[in-house]
Amino acid sequence: MLRVLLVTDTDKPIGQLRAALLAAGHEVLDEVAATGALLRAVETQQPDVVIVDVDSPSRDSLEQLAMLHQHAPRPVVMFSADGDHQLIRAAVGAGVTAYVVDGLAPERLASIIEVALARFEQQLHIRRRLDDVQQQLLDRKLIDRAKGLLMEKRGMSESEAYAALRQQAMRQGAKLVDVARQIIAMADLIG
Repeated sequence: MLRVLLVTDTDKPIGQLRAALLAAGHEVLDEVAATGALLRAVETQQPDVVIVDVDSPSRDSLEQLAMLHQHAPRPVVMFSADGDHQLIRAAVGAGVTAYVVDGLAPERLASIIEVALARFEQQLHIRRRLDDVQQQLLDRKLIDRAKGLLMEKRGMSESEAYAALRQQAMRQGAKLVDVARQIIAMADLIG
């Protein structure tokens, strides 16, 4: 059972959507009347999925979705009457994981939500891998800087500087990058 937050900025009733979600066994949370309150609603209600029903996503609603994607990422399904290609791309760029044009067929709702969940999980996995790679690159730069300092101050070769870093890390039971940070901090302190 998923916890679903409904967001609408249209005057049309979304009772059909609510009924379809309840029939599928999902918990439907309090409805949000506009995307301006979206981030706060997500933080307080902690939904598994956000479903947005709009005639056409405005720039403000896309900005709110981008903020949601940055601060409290969730799978977002958007139902819209507007099939403009640039608008669809902008919505996906703002974090929408499934964009559905021309209404909702209740029998398709389960598969649409499943696609949004799968795509969101894939994006999350890619984001974590990217974060890991970026951290490894930063760590490598710190280690290289520490090696350079040892080479400059102690007249060591690159392999000797690396060996000295490794030995110190083993002695301290620390990571190589932590020892590199210590060396850089000491060099900055001493000047």
